[in-house]
Amino acid sequence: MGALMEGVDTHLRRLGFALRHLHYSAEELHWWGVHLALTLSRGGRLLTAGNGGSAADAQHLVGELVGRFRDHDRPPLSALALTADGVVNSAIANDFDYRTVFARQVRAHARSGDVVVLISTSGASPNMLAAAQAATEVGAQPWGLTGPAPNPLARLCTRLVAVPVADTQIVQEVHQVAIHLFCGFVEEMLTDVRRTHALAHLEQTRALARAAGPDPDGAALTPRPQEHLPAWSPR
Repeated sequence: MGALMEGVDTHLRRLGFALRHLHYSAEELHWWGVHLALTLSRGGRLLTAGNGGSAADAQHLVGELVGRFRDHDRPPLSALALTADGVVNSAIANDFDYRTVFARQVRAHARSGDVVVLISTSGASPNMLAAAQAATEVGAQPWGLTGPAPNPLARLCTRLVAVPVADTQIVQEVHQVAIHLFCGFVEEMLTDVRRTHALAHLEQTRALARAAGPDPDGAALTPRPQEHLPAWSPR
């Protein structure tokens, strides 16, 4: 029992160190959230991929965005996990090469300005490197969520959050926390975007009313109920 608890204590100490270090990445994750929210609000899309446990993390990220994280009232967001379609993945791996399994999907689905989040504990998986290169080629932005940097994937990404621990378990656990922080920042920013959209529409309505001339009843200047405003919706 003593050896067991010693192992638990060691794991938790390492996890605590890595989580404390994640605090230094909070501003970067906030930048990710703000930028992705603006990208989505302009009709852009998030694509994401990973291998093994990181594939599960990629699908977790998409679930939070297409579903919801905290905000029950927001619309679904355009996000696609390139790991999710087993038929597509096996076809590409069989007909081409497993190293291209994500890169080919990036070329199929990503457009200029889209965001491609690549999750890799090692930062060295060949299919992740190929996906980052493909993202750059189509004008999308490859962002990396990795283990210790520098690593090959970090060098190919325009933005990076790296966990400075050489232990795959710890890196994956911290990645899950980073994903939750990222999603929280996205939703906070989208709330601001929706508010700005509603206010801009109201101001446009008032400007049109002023241009139309006097309104004895004041009806044209009366804000319409929120539910009658045009719905803000990402692609």
